[in-house]
Amino acid sequence: MGGRLEGKVAIVTGAGGGIGREHARLLAAEGASVVVNDTGRRTGADAASVVAEITAGGGTAVANTTSATWGGAAEIIGQAFDEFGRLDILVNNATAARANDLWRMTEEEWDLAINVNLKGYFAMIRAAAPHLCGQGSGAIVNSSSGSGFGHPSAVAFSSAKEGVIGLTRTVARELGRFGVRCNAIRPLALGQSTEDFAANSGKWATLMAATMAPKGNGLPVDRATPETHPPSKIAPIVVWLCTDAARGVNGRTFHVRGDVYALLSEPGPERIIVREGGWTLDALDDVAPRDLVEGLTNDYRLDDHPDLQVFEP
Repeated sequence: MGGRLEGKVAIVTGAGGGIGREHARLLAAEGASVVVNDTGRRTGADAASVVAEITAGGGTAVANTTSATWGGAAEIIGQAFDEFGRLDILVNNATAARANDLWRMTEEEWDLAINVNLKGYFAMIRAAAPHLCGQGSGAIVNSSSGSGFGHPSAVAFSSAKEGVIGLTRTVARELGRFGVRCNAIRPLALGQSTEDFAANSGKWATLMAATMAPKGNGLPVDRATPETHPPSKIAPIVVWLCTDAARGVNGRTFHVRGDVYALLSEPGPERIIVREGGWTLDALDDVAPRDLVEGLTNDYRLDDHPDLQVFEP
């Protein structure tokens, strides 16, 4: 069944290839007119070629190569109005990062991840908000990442992507009263990492395997391959969140991995201790080990991997 988004206008950033390409193609297949945004700096990314695919299939799309920066965001939004006269959907999908040890991370590498994955997303939302709020409707979907749970070699990327979750929750609360929804996904699709990121992450494979596995969170653990976890398996939940079927969903985060979609719970306290008049160090010594942190261990010491204990500044 197509046509769920007939008459709608969408912008997808980072849509010249990979996951963003699939978002743009499916949005168009459901009737939306799409602004395919991509700077083309990634290997193989080309907004024009994605537009050609969409139009060849009978859809409507235009290419945009402007960076989603503080100033560039307004230009991207402006093209949607120049071409199609409105805006209904914003999918923040653009991403960029460099892998490095946290003590070797440069300011340039840090700024790249923050500027593209967090500041750029906010810039797009800031530019789109007056239009969406003015018409009393709209859907925003932000791409976060499971890296936000903690990802050795990707401190800047994981910081930015976890910031996207806070951004999503706040936008939902601020714009929800105007009929504008904002949700986030934590997707995994293979084949999207740059060669540079993959090469620099290689030495961290053992540490990743030992520290990134889910610990009692209820999510199924599977072996990801390009065949089982292609970008095309990410797009349906993103497009669905932009349809009327998801009109009650706002400020939430979804785990998206291969055949598995999961609504993630919002943070809440595990244990609570209360002491009238406040806490002292002596009181914490008496109570906290039993009632607040009992059973907690440093799961990341990895004494069984002496090769990972070496610090090389």
